[in-house]
Amino acid sequence: MKKPESSPFLVLIVLILSFVLLNSCGGVPEENSTSAASEGNVFSVDEVLEMVSKENDVTRTLYTKAIVGKGKLQGMKFDEDWRKDDVEAGPLPALFLRGVATSIRKGPIPLGLYLGSDFPINNANKFEGEQEKLFEEIKETQDPKFFYDESQKLHTAMFVDLASAQACVTCHNDHPQTAKTDWKLGDVMGATTWQYPKDSLSYTGALDVLNAYAKGTVDVYVEYLDEIAAFKSSEKPIIGDKWPEDGNYLPTPEVFLDSVRKLSSYETLKSLIASK
Repeated sequence: MKKPESSPFLVLIVLILSFVLLNSCGGVPEENSTSAASEGNVFSVDEVLEMVSKENDVTRTLYTKAIVGKGKLQGMKFDEDWRKDDVEAGPLPALFLRGVATSIRKGPIPLGLYLGSDFPINNANKFEGEQEKLFEEIKETQDPKFFYDESQKLHTAMFVDLASAQACVTCHNDHPQTAKTDWKLGDVMGATTWQYPKDSLSYTGALDVLNAYAKGTVDVYVEYLDEIAAFKSSEKPIIGDKWPEDGNYLPTPEVFLDSVRKLSSYETLKSLIASK
C-alpha cells in the first residue's frame, strides 16, 4: 500500500515554514555539524522528548480506541503474533508502539523508544535499576521523569502510560503470560521511555525527531493494511474514509493520520514556532 506523502504531525508547520516542504514521511536528513552550529540549538532534549511524547499519546489513544476497541466489536482480530503468515490479525496497541520503535531504529535519527512496566507481559520489558526506582515515583505522581542514563550515555525521559481503554485492560488481564490479572481503567500500566544522545537540539533537529516518529506510525499502519490485503480466510475490512464504529471499515493511512493531525496538541506547534 502506498504511504502518505506528507508527515501527519508537521503538516500545519509545513503551511507556515517553507523549508519543511522538503520533508516526507522519512523526515529531513540528520543535520550536519556546520548547519547545526549556524542554526544554534534552541531546545533542550527534555523539551523535544516531551513534544514527541504528546504526539505519541494522541496516536496511541486513537489507534487503541477507534481501531482496536471499535474494531473488535466488528469482529476484527488483533494479536501479538499478527505478523505471522498464519495469523490474520492486526497489532495490539503495545505492538503498534513496538513497530514504531523498530521503524525509528532503522532510520538515521538516534531516537530510542520503548514501553516498560513493573508487570509486563514480556519480561524483557520489565524496568530495572534506576528506571525501576523512578517508575515507582511515576506511579505515585504520574509526572514525567527526565535523567541522564550513565550506563547508556543517553538522555532519557519516562512518561506515564495509563490504561485508557477497556481493550488494554482486557488484553492484559486475560493474557496467558500476564503477571497481573486485576488491571482496571485508569491504572498506571507502565511508562513510555524515550532516549536521545544530545542534551539540546536545533530547530531542524527537533523536526527530525518529530518526523522520525511520524514515519514510524505510517510504516506500522501501512504494514497492518498490507497484512489485511493478504488475508485468505478472514473477512477483509473495507479500506476508505470510514472507521470501525461505522461497520467493517478501516481508514486509509491518509484518513487515519489526518485524524491524528487534527487531534495533535497545538502546544507542539506553538513551541516550535515560538523558538524560531
